[in-house]
Amino acid sequence: MSKATTTDTQPPAPHAADSHDVIRVHGARENNLKDVGVEIPKRRLTVFTGVSGSGKSSLVFDTIAAESQRLINETYSAFVQGFMPTLARPEVDVLDGLTTAIIVDQQRMGADPRSTVGTVTDANAMLRILFSRLGQPYAGPPSAFAFNVPSVRASGAITVERGNRKTEKATFSRTGGMCTRCEGRGTVSDIDLTQLYDDSKSIAEGAFTIPGWKSDSFWTVRTYAESGFLDPHKPIREFTEKEMHDFLHREPTKVKVEGVNLTYEGLIPKIRKSFLSKDREAMQPHIREFVDRAVTFTTCPACDGTRLGEAARSSKIEGISIADACAMEIRDLAAWVRGLDEPSVAPLLAKLRHTLDSFGEIGLGYLSLDRPAGTLSGGEAQRVKMVRHLGSPLTDVTYVFDEPTVGLHPHDIQRMNDLLLRLRDKGNTVLVVEHKPEVIAIADHVVDLGPGAGTAGGTVCFEGTVEGLRASGTVTGRHLDDRAALKKTVRTPTGRLPIRGATAHNLRGVDVDIPLGVLVAVTGVAGSGKSSLIHGSIPAGEGVVSVDQTPIRGSRRSNPATYTGLLDPIRKAFAKANGVKPALFSANSEGACPTCNGAGVVYTDLAMMAGTATTCEDCDGKRFQASVLEYRLGGRDISEVLAMPVTEAEEFFGTGDARTPAAHRILRQLADVGLGYVCLGQPLTTLSGGERQRLKLATRMAEKGGDRFVYVLDEPTAGLHLADVEQLLGLLDRLVDAGKSVIVIEHHQAVMAHADWIIDLGPGAGHDGGRIVFEGTPADLVAARSTLTGEHLAAYVGA
Repeated sequence: MSKATTTDTQPPAPHAADSHDVIRVHGARENNLKDVGVEIPKRRLTVFTGVSGSGKSSLVFDTIAAESQRLINETYSAFVQGFMPTLARPEVDVLDGLTTAIIVDQQRMGADPRSTVGTVTDANAMLRILFSRLGQPYAGPPSAFAFNVPSVRASGAITVERGNRKTEKATFSRTGGMCTRCEGRGTVSDIDLTQLYDDSKSIAEGAFTIPGWKSDSFWTVRTYAESGFLDPHKPIREFTEKEMHDFLHREPTKVKVEGVNLTYEGLIPKIRKSFLSKDREAMQPHIREFVDRAVTFTTCPACDGTRLGEAARSSKIEGISIADACAMEIRDLAAWVRGLDEPSVAPLLAKLRHTLDSFGEIGLGYLSLDRPAGTLSGGEAQRVKMVRHLGSPLTDVTYVFDEPTVGLHPHDIQRMNDLLLRLRDKGNTVLVVEHKPEVIAIADHVVDLGPGAGTAGGTVCFEGTVEGLRASGTVTGRHLDDRAALKKTVRTPTGRLPIRGATAHNLRGVDVDIPLGVLVAVTGVAGSGKSSLIHGSIPAGEGVVSVDQTPIRGSRRSNPATYTGLLDPIRKAFAKANGVKPALFSANSEGACPTCNGAGVVYTDLAMMAGTATTCEDCDGKRFQASVLEYRLGGRDISEVLAMPVTEAEEFFGTGDARTPAAHRILRQLADVGLGYVCLGQPLTTLSGGERQRLKLATRMAEKGGDRFVYVLDEPTAGLHLADVEQLLGLLDRLVDAGKSVIVIEHHQAVMAHADWIIDLGPGAGHDGGRIVFEGTPADLVAARSTLTGEHLAAYVGA
């Protein structure tokens, strides 16, 4: 008798592979993180929140993303790794469940003039192939349309020995598209020699008019006077042709001046190195003024700024050259490409259409492919990097974003949210560092770090849903629903700054009077012409302080103390208190630890393996010689002072034995702009874009300038937590109340609501913008609701 078979109704056991559904982080200690442990769900959208400096980037970028990239690099052979950037393992005990990380950050794209929107997104490469196939008359292969490729022709004899045969090759040529006059830059720079010297005088008579070049200066004027190449007693206008060449253009040459070996080089390359290679914003005002006066950039007359040679410009498809195509707004170029129907290049056209349409999807259709990459804002640069990831067939990837809404009008934030959700819905893990409540609201999971900044942060205050965050009582939770109210009364202007017929970029002959003595907000969607109007029409000269988010140039040795000039009064105070030289208290000078040369760490090159950085054993990472650390001011040595946060240092230098008014003034400005948590000796390379801008603002505020200053700020709320926006508004109010005029280019509705006057540009971006669509008070803008900005501001204030 047979038994009936029974079917098991129990559900099948879960597959082992399905258990890896979280990224586990335990014991993270990068920067200010204090043994942080979190579990981040995969294939979900997780938003990391917290005040500026609370440790968000340290956890997301410096720990999770950095370790993912390092592990991927280790899959390559040691030979290949030798050509890749070396990444140290982050300070963390456990990192499980990592997937391939794609980082889309706000790092500005290289400022190389040959780098454009088209070259960084490969759109130019596809256009070059298209024109090489369809352009008439035929100009050559794709390289003939590349402004980065020069034409090369060579002839000669090469003997190649192969066995018993000998093969001779005699000629070589390559057709490139580079304009020979500007070498593919589109502009030609010129140094106005009349600003460098008075040619009616001799060097001995003080011909040089360059700041800091005094007649007894050993490294500058005396090198020229005693080099032997020039007659120091002959007026410069009487120099022979050879003397003039040696004076202006000579290659670096070793010379002896009073028995000391020095390097002599022509005046023009010397000026380029000593002035033009430095960050303009970090220059002292009189040096900045000299550089603005002495250097001019003009459009290349040979190629009219297109960067391309004549042959590349003359080859056309349906009357459009590649230069015309790159100069179009991308949305117009996309429409033109859609109109092309050529079966022989159909796959290429399909790929090009997809790339160009992706620009429109992320709100960058107003850009053109010939826009220099270095002129993009941090937010624009981040969105340009997104172009190559939209429509990617990759799944189960971790995408890491750093404030993707920076530079976006409230109208465009919903579009960015849709893109983030689309990436998640394809099965990817999306990690976003963000302050905007509109983005926090769409999160599946929230990790809130804090409670404070710097040493007061670095712990997880909350982990869970958005609703849970609201009820959590953390700083972020309490401020999530903050809304600034419209001002009941607005200030009366003390004057007007007239702008007439502004036509920079997309502006349409704009006439506007900007009120002075009040807080003015310039608003409008991204690409509407705000920066073109303000930066293009208000010269950053005497009395105008322009503070933007361009990166600060500096090595890992640069820090807030050196950048702001704070270190000078501190060193002098230490020197005076101990009766020694100020140079002893600089880690870049006499006081530096000889083992690590003042770096605090020793870098070891392990050849084919990743190099390592270890804390210097001699100075224990303090960067100074032991003898220097014996000198004290107010009971602290110089390394302890540089390790102080700004708020602690402000108190330290404000009273008691260490009282130093010059240092205290700068520290107060740093605290006023919301950088109280930043340590004085923290490397500038670790600061975010918003922190760098506020550092510049503090530096410029500390300058003496009376009441004539007009401050022009470009999105000062970038990187600011909701709780810190109120402090920024207080700072702007104090500037205006002190008699200054403040003009803010801003998207944050709290700043708009707090302004005395709003100038709204639009109505759209690119050629749909460039007009003034509203001028008046925030209350009038809300009442009219006539523009996109007005609609969103009305919704924000609940009107």
